[in-house]
Amino acid sequence: MPEKQPLDSYSQIVTGVAAELTGKVASLRVPQPGRGNAGRGGRGGESLGSGVVFTGDGFLLTNAHVVGGATSGTAAFADGSTTPFRVVGADPLSDLAVLRASGATPPPAVLGEADELVVGQLVVAVGNPLGLAGSVTAGVVSALGRSLPTRSAGAGRLIEDVIQTDAALNPGNSGGALADSHSRVVGINTAVAGVGLGLAVPVNATTRGIISALMQHGKVRRAYLGLVSVPAPLPAMLAERVGRSTGLRVAEVVAGGPADRAGLRGGDLLVSAGGHPVSAAQDLQRLMFAEAIGRPMAITVMRNGALVDVIAEPSELVSA
Repeated sequence: MPEKQPLDSYSQIVTGVAAELTGKVASLRVPQPGRGNAGRGGRGGESLGSGVVFTGDGFLLTNAHVVGGATSGTAAFADGSTTPFRVVGADPLSDLAVLRASGATPPPAVLGEADELVVGQLVVAVGNPLGLAGSVTAGVVSALGRSLPTRSAGAGRLIEDVIQTDAALNPGNSGGALADSHSRVVGINTAVAGVGLGLAVPVNATTRGIISALMQHGKVRRAYLGLVSVPAPLPAMLAERVGRSTGLRVAEVVAGGPADRAGLRGGDLLVSAGGHPVSAAQDLQRLMFAEAIGRPMAITVMRNGALVDVIAEPSELVSA
C-alpha cells in the first residue's frame, strides 16, 4: 500500500479553517409569511441562510436580507443541535443583522480585520448553500473597495467597501463566514454577483460599530451629508504636506442637503472631515453615525488650488 502523503500547505490551511469554523456557522431557517423566496434560497414561505456565532452568550451575525422583516427563526448547527433565535436588529444599509439564540450555541468564531486584506490573499467561505450544511469553498480576494446596491434600503444606495472573492458562493451562503488563513472572520458573505464572483461585507471598525449599535439598540442611526465622492489624487505639494496621496473628489452634491447648505461644490477635493483625514469612501462613512447628527463638522477641501474650510451640519439619514 502506498504511503499516505501529507497534505500540501494550501490544503492544510483550508482544512484547518474548515475544522475551526464549520461548527460555528449555523444554517438559518427564517419564516417569511406572504413573501416569495426569489434570491434567498428559500422554500415554502421561508428564507434559508447562514449565521456566524460571534459571542459566547449566543449572538449570531448574518445578513439583513436573510431575515427580511422576520422577528425570529431557527438555527441548526453541524453537531445536529438546533435553537430558536430572535432578530435583535437589522441594518439594510450595511446588509447586516444580529440574532440572539435562546438555546446553547457553539463557542464563538473570532472576528478579524478586513482592512488588513490584500488582493490575492487566500480566503475561505463557510456556509450552508442550498440548505447543504457545513459547506466550505476557498479562493482569493479578487478585489477590495467594491460597491454593492442594497436590496431593501431604497433606490440608489450602496453598501460601500465590499470584498470581492472568487470563492464559490450559492444561495444560502448569505450570512456565512469569509475567513482568512488563521480562521478569523473577515467578512460576511452577502451576494452572488456572477459565476466565480462573490461579495462579502467586511468586518472592520465601521461594521463593528454597526454590530454594536444593533446589539444595544436594535437599529443604526446614521448621519447624512448629501454628497457623492470618489477617490482622487492630491496635488503633489499638498500630498507632501499631509503625508498621503489621495483625497475624495466631490462628484455630486444633493440640492438642499447639508453639504449643499455648507457651500460644498462638485469638483471640490475633500482633504479632511471632523479633524480626520479622508482618502477613501469608508473614511467618511466612519464619521457618519449617530454622534455626528446635528453637530457642526469642519470640512477642509481644495478648491481652485486653495484650501477652503467649511462647516457642515449632518442631518439624520431617513430610510426611503
